[in-house]
Amino acid sequence: MLSRIFSRRQLAIPLAMSLSLVILQGCASAPDDTAQCGTVSSFLAPDNSAQLYRLVVTHLDGVPVISRPNYQLPPGKHEFTVAELINAPELKVSLAARKVKTFTVDVLANQRHHIAAQFNTDRIYIGANQGYWQPVVWQAESHQCEMKR
Repeated sequence: MLSRIFSRRQLAIPLAMSLSLVILQGCASAPDDTAQCGTVSSFLAPDNSAQLYRLVVTHLDGVPVISRPNYQLPPGKHEFTVAELINAPELKVSLAARKVKTFTVDVLANQRHHIAAQFNTDRIYIGANQGYWQPVVWQAESHQCEMKR
């Protein structure tokens, strides 16, 4: 009888250790997706010869912001309200027509999205016509990003 109890105890310890290992593995999680992010940048000077100019961010997802060179954001669609900084001599649009525009950037994890104002030079814009520019993502590149907690 004592030999049966002893052998059961010998089996119980490795069994308990194995069970603990299985439980711990179940607790281990995949990488934390909440820490993933992408970056939207307006600091890199775009190529003016390609009719791309800097812009300033005024609102992010409907909330007023102080313009920064980079915005670290969780992956997904984000709405940017921007104002153009086009300094082309051929731009003859009145200051009253220079309004902000809103566009959506689909932010991807570990990507940096460079945004700019694209000057539409295919027609002459005079007066209050607001079609002379549009906000665009002009370049995307791989970039390690982790949300700051």
